[in-house]
Amino acid sequence: MNPEFATELVKSLMMQAVALATPILMTAMTIGLGISLFQAVTSIQEQTLTFVPKALGVVGLLLVIMPWILRTLIEFTTGMIQRMPEMVR
Repeated sequence: MNPEFATELVKSLMMQAVALATPILMTAMTIGLGISLFQAVTSIQEQTLTFVPKALGVVGLLLVIMPWILRTLIEFTTGMIQRMPEMVR
C-alpha cells in the first residue's frame, strides 16, 4: 500500500463518518437551540427539559434515516472490500 492510497483511504473514511454523523448532530443542535431559547424566554431552568426532547428527536431521526445509513455503510464496505487487492500491492 503506497502512501497516496493510504491517505485516500483515510480521507474517504473520515468523509463517510462526517456524512453519517452530520444529520444526527444537526438535529440535536437544532433541538437544543430551540429548547435553550424556550428556557430563556420562560425562565424555566429544568435540566430534564433539555435532555428528553433531544433524545426523542435523535431516536426519531435515527428511525427515519436508518435505511439511508445502512445503505451508505454497505456501499462503503463493499467498495473497501473490492479495493482490498490494491491494498496488498
